[in-house]
Amino acid sequence: MKEEDRHTDLAAPAPVLRLIDAIVLIVGIVVGAGIFRTPSVVAANSPDQFWFIAAWILGGGVSLTGALCYSELSAAFPNAGGDYHFLKTAFGKRFSFLFAWSRVTVTQTGSIALLAYIAGDYLAELLPLGAYSSAFYAAAIVVFLTLVNISGIRFGTGFQKLFMALQIVGILIIVLTGFLVEPTTVQSPVQVADPGVSSNASIGLALIFVLLTFGGWNEAAYISAELKTGSRKMAFVLIISVLIITLIYLLMNLSFLNVLGLSGMAASEAVGIDMMRATLGERGVILIGLLVSLFALTSLNTTIFTGARANYALGKDFSPLAFLGKWDKKKSSPVNSLILQGLIAVVLIVFGAFTRNGFEAMVDFTAPVFWFFFLCTGLSLFVLRRKQPDVPRPFRVPLYPVIPFLFVALCAYMLYSSLSVTGTGALVGVAVLLVGWGISFFQ
Repeated sequence: MKEEDRHTDLAAPAPVLRLIDAIVLIVGIVVGAGIFRTPSVVAANSPDQFWFIAAWILGGGVSLTGALCYSELSAAFPNAGGDYHFLKTAFGKRFSFLFAWSRVTVTQTGSIALLAYIAGDYLAELLPLGAYSSAFYAAAIVVFLTLVNISGIRFGTGFQKLFMALQIVGILIIVLTGFLVEPTTVQSPVQVADPGVSSNASIGLALIFVLLTFGGWNEAAYISAELKTGSRKMAFVLIISVLIITLIYLLMNLSFLNVLGLSGMAASEAVGIDMMRATLGERGVILIGLLVSLFALTSLNTTIFTGARANYALGKDFSPLAFLGKWDKKKSSPVNSLILQGLIAVVLIVFGAFTRNGFEAMVDFTAPVFWFFFLCTGLSLFVLRRKQPDVPRPFRVPLYPVIPFLFVALCAYMLYSSLSVTGTGALVGVAVLLVGWGISFFQ
């Protein structure tokens, strides 16, 4: 878009979000149902309780390192396209198209489908509706939350605040139960790996799952153009959000650990359910089911909110997808992008209903794609420092280039790890990118 058009484009994102809105959105998207799934894997790959807790602290530190890099990019180049805009400015439109294409077709819509399924699975346990209860609940949730976001940004963030308030209550219940309620059942001894044979590879696997649980803080980049205070406050939003998330994860894991112990957590497939059953009985199981659904809904609402903004940026730049670049000023939302995103997510949910291992397959081909573009976004900070040195930077990464280099190195390690684990699943993601590359020539 030309400079003069930028000032006359009235149908564009407006600065309507307060700092508290942004922090609630980021905390909400990160602190999701994953915290009820990954601690058991982290525990199984930790040699002792010290390393288990250290892994979560390290996860917060790594996320903070990345947040500092994103703070500079968001403050210097605020845009509703977030990562997409950074990659376009650094590496060109065709490369950024691949990123946006991957979000539209796999990464973001896949995350929406997975989060909806987590909520659907728990709701199906509480109120079954037949063989496809989970899929029905998941699709209904996606449709409902998409309509919520279409109705306008204030309505969407209002729901997010409500979800987050209820989520905080849920976190307090879990933490207080873990520390104050004596277990009513005795945990049976569990055989776990001898800590003496624990290797760097097992600790590395623990960190992979920790970082997956911390994933989502980078979504702040998509709302940098909508802050009332301007993009200069993005560093504050990201840093505070990461610190809050780290504190929540530490308190919840210490609660799990206090009731189940490291071996009990390692043997559990649902640490939240096992902890609540041990302390509050079957009433606790029902409560944790509702809480997990609430956590999934909170993350899902924010994922829908931010994902549509990347689709909007894609439509602004590529004429074949121009319908995605329409911004409804009255509702302050990219309505067409929200509709398409919701449709694709529902299609994935339907696909998952007939695929026994749909969850695992989706993780396989999304993880390498995600870490590849995360790595490229880290590299874009170096490129833009050299390419556009005169652009005002209200926030600069401290200790440059050490901190950005550490972030890029970590992303490279995660890319390697995800490729080595997924195998053929990664080929699906590559195929999707190749299709997107072909489409990019028809702009």
